[in-house]
Amino acid sequence: MTSHVEPARAEHSQDIRKTALRFARKNASQMGIVSVLIVMWIWFFFAAPETFQSKEIYASLMFSVPLYGIVALPLTMVVIAGEMDLSFGSIMAVGMVGFWYIYDETGSLELAFVSSLVTGFLAGLVNGIIIVKLGIPSLIATIGTMFFWRGVVQVTIEGSMKTFFELRNANLSKVLVGETNNFWEHEMFWMIVVAVIVWIILNRHQFGAHIYLIGDNEASARLMGVNVDRTRMLIFAYVGLASAFAGVMSSLQLSTFFPTLGEGQLMPTLSSVFLGGTSVFGGSGTIFGTFVGCFVFGFIKPGLIAIGMTGYWTQLINGSVIVASVAMHMFLRRRME
Repeated sequence: MTSHVEPARAEHSQDIRKTALRFARKNASQMGIVSVLIVMWIWFFFAAPETFQSKEIYASLMFSVPLYGIVALPLTMVVIAGEMDLSFGSIMAVGMVGFWYIYDETGSLELAFVSSLVTGFLAGLVNGIIIVKLGIPSLIATIGTMFFWRGVVQVTIEGSMKTFFELRNANLSKVLVGETNNFWEHEMFWMIVVAVIVWIILNRHQFGAHIYLIGDNEASARLMGVNVDRTRMLIFAYVGLASAFAGVMSSLQLSTFFPTLGEGQLMPTLSSVFLGGTSVFGGSGTIFGTFVGCFVFGFIKPGLIAIGMTGYWTQLINGSVIVASVAMHMFLRRRME
């Protein structure tokens, strides 16, 4: 009887090892970025225990990370498709121009919010149309539209800031940026909602499959009947929509719309996407990876300040972590192939 049991056990163990290996191959990038986050958190936790044992630091992350995370999540779709968008910071401000004009005319926060989202969606769609119809590479096109949309903001509001302190107690404002308690922030809830929506699009919808196909091989995608042009235009429109949403949240936090809104969002947003393992060459990437990457980036600056390093170190460490993380993703991908 023992002779029959031992081979069965060996076969079962082999099946477990094969399953574990398949899982590791499929999720190498996600496992890598989670490891980076854990190691970083442990380092900061023991180097600055007073700060990282306090819930205030985590509440601060839930307050600040969503402002670029909400844009980084749909931007992941653009990068998976082999494209790039550098204009989202300017679209955050353009969306607020649509918000301000409708609010100034109607006094309705709800209408102003819808106007902002529509403005952002249309601005992103214009980006997509320029890229698809004129055949301009997305990197070059969105550098141009980054300056163009910022110029639209400066011209329309004449470089002046707009305040709306009266909206702090409005119902929609409380829903978007109201504080629930000393730990959980509404902004974090909306980032999770956006993450779930984008994850469903990428993993449970035909549109997401088309994005991966385009990023992997555009010619093959066309031969398979994918409407490549429409797909590419829509992903830029979705980034515009998310940018406007993030712009409204950021402005409602401060009860002020600055014409410079979004200018500091380029580095954290792009870094989060690439930290999460999305390939700059297109064809691969995950929403989970980007979600975790947002927090990896978010931990760096407060962590360095907490352990006593001056602000001059922040960019050096940021760059080192980004390069090391991307190198790790590439290494894991090669090893698992």
